[in-house]
Amino acid sequence: MTDTEFEKITYRKVTRRLLPILFLCFVASYLDRVNVGFAKLQMLADLGFSETVYGLGAGIFFIGYFLFEVPSNIILHRVGARLWIARIMVSWGIISAAMIFVNTPASFYAMRFLLGVAEAGFFPGVILYLTYWYPARRRGKITAMFMTAVAVSGIVGGPLSGWIMNTMPGVAGLAGWQWMFLIEAIPSLILGGVVFLFLDNGISDADWLCPTGKQLLTDLVREDNLHKPESGFRDVVRSRVVWHMALIYFCFVMGLYGVSFWLPTIIKSTGVSNTLNIGLLTAVPYLAAAVTMVLIGHSADKHQERRWHIILPAMAGCTGLLLCTAFAHNTTWAMISLTLATMGVLTTFPLFWSLPTAILRGRAAAGGIALINSLGNLAGFVSPYSVGWLKQLTHSTDTGMVMMAASMTLGALLTFMVPEN
Repeated sequence: MTDTEFEKITYRKVTRRLLPILFLCFVASYLDRVNVGFAKLQMLADLGFSETVYGLGAGIFFIGYFLFEVPSNIILHRVGARLWIARIMVSWGIISAAMIFVNTPASFYAMRFLLGVAEAGFFPGVILYLTYWYPARRRGKITAMFMTAVAVSGIVGGPLSGWIMNTMPGVAGLAGWQWMFLIEAIPSLILGGVVFLFLDNGISDADWLCPTGKQLLTDLVREDNLHKPESGFRDVVRSRVVWHMALIYFCFVMGLYGVSFWLPTIIKSTGVSNTLNIGLLTAVPYLAAAVTMVLIGHSADKHQERRWHIILPAMAGCTGLLLCTAFAHNTTWAMISLTLATMGVLTTFPLFWSLPTAILRGRAAAGGIALINSLGNLAGFVSPYSVGWLKQLTHSTDTGMVMMAASMTLGALLTFMVPEN
């Protein structure tokens, strides 16, 4: 057996061991983060919230996320992924379930903020964790596979949320949206225990690998890090490259959460009224995006090219968002436009993360990845709040769609300015 064959076999074993756990955790994470978009269909009327209150509550999650993400990632680097990711999942599951007690705008804001605090560090922690196992040339495809969890959460979560909210109102005196928060928090709690029992902190802890396999992976990761300069977090904060990356990510996150938080509302505005049908229709764009993310990620690894594999999907997302405004009242064409937008927007993310992880390592990677993600995710606050405010002002989501399309275009232009790798 050649070294190349042994490397492939070893990495297949690593992927089979790590990816299912991380994938399911991200599905649960994203579902608990954005299911408020479905809750909106009933919650606003039940509690008397305005579109602006909803937008602010949906977005304030990212303020807590921003404030605690960098320290969370640094703690993960120190104490290990197994303990820290398990802690993150259990705490966010408890808080997500506690959303059933929301009854005022203030309580809505508080719970969303606490959910952001609880979840801070999960996504950048996993991105950092993957650098412990995979060299840069392998991370495009594996990150894409991991991030298809965003799409799968939409495929599963849309119909599930729609079914719960359509069939559970009044059971045990709870509203449909309350049952949705309660039921959809359970997987996070279970997966927290799975992570604690089965996730290894790094290559040296993997007793399911043979000594030769461990040494091979260790050498590949060490070799991958040789060209990356040693730097501390202070150097990361001063780095123009890191701030450039954060700005690119901010632009793409504007598009992501605009779609994620408002997709059910946009579908409803085309004339679909049944909550279950809305849930089923939201699965279509996410299903197409899941396929596209894997195919584009594979292509990027095969050709060892990142920039154009990010730019072209970003422009496809921009086009889809603009088409949404043209077909706002035609369900069929609106769904085609939303599918194109979702495919484009979601596909940018796994390939984006191949850029900063190619230049950062060690403690700098822990802080840098978290800084880029936390700054970029401030768009998760700006995007839903802006769309909600614009919708209340104009009685239409069209202006918000144009704003997000412009953001995706800016992200593509900034990506073009990144040197080819």
